Amino acid sequence: MSETILKLANVAVFQKENLVLNDISLEVHKGEFVYLIGKTGSGKSSFMKMLYGDLPLKQGTGSIVDFDLKTLKENDIPYLRRKLGIVFQDFKLLPDRNINNNLIFVLKATGWKDPVKMNLKVEEVLDKVGMKTKGFKFPHEISGGEQQRVAIARALLNDPELILADEPTGNLDPQTSVEVMKVLQDINKTGRTILMATHDYALILKYPSKTLKCDGSKVFEVIQKAV
Repeated sequence: MSETILKLANVAVFQKENLVLNDISLEVHKGEFVYLIGKTGSGKSSFMKMLYGDLPLKQGTGSIVDFDLKTLKENDIPYLRRKLGIVFQDFKLLPDRNINNNLIFVLKATGWKDPVKMNLKVEEVLDKVGMKTKGFKFPHEISGGEQQRVAIARALLNDPELILADEPTGNLDPQTSVEVMKVLQDINKTGRTILMATHDYALILKYPSKTLKCDGSKVFEVIQKAV
C-alpha cells in the first residue's frame, strides 16, 4: 500500500465564519499528481490555504505530511511548510534581489547556515527547472515563465514531500504553461507528490491525471473520460 501524504475525513473549510467547503473526504498518496479544478470562487484557494496552515481546520480530521491539521499550532506551521513546497500564481519573488539571493533568503529563513551548502542547493534546484544560468538576474529581467520556474525551484529547496501549486500557470500564455507543466511533470517523475489547482482544462487534457473538483461547496474526484 503506498504511503498516504494527505488524508481528510468529513472536513469543512471556513473563511472566518463563512463555510466555504463541506464534507470533504479524500486521500492523496505518495508520488501522485493530482489536479484540483473548479470555477473561480469555488473554494480552491481556501482548500489550499487550509492544507498549508493559513486557514484552521475547525471541523473533521485531516493529516498532511504527518502533521495533524486539527491540532496544528501556530508554531508548528513553519515546520509543516518546510515539508511542503508551495508555488503561487503570482510567483512571489522578492524584487530587490537576484534569483540566487531569492532562494538563499528562503534557505536562511528555514534554518540553513552553511553558505557552501546553500549555494550548492540553489544551483541544484535551478538546474532542475532549467534556470541554472539565470541566477544572477533580477526577477524583472526574466519572463513570467522563467519567474514561475524559479518559484518552482524555490518550492524544491527543502526537499518537500508534497508540492502545492496554486494556479501555477494562471498568469502564463499557453505555450509557457506547457513548458512549466513539463517541469512539474519531470519533478513528479522523481517521486514527488504534486497537488495542482488549475482551471486550465487544456493542460488537464494534455496531461491527464487524478482530478479533484471543487463544486457546490464539495470536493470530489472526477473520473476522466478518454478523449
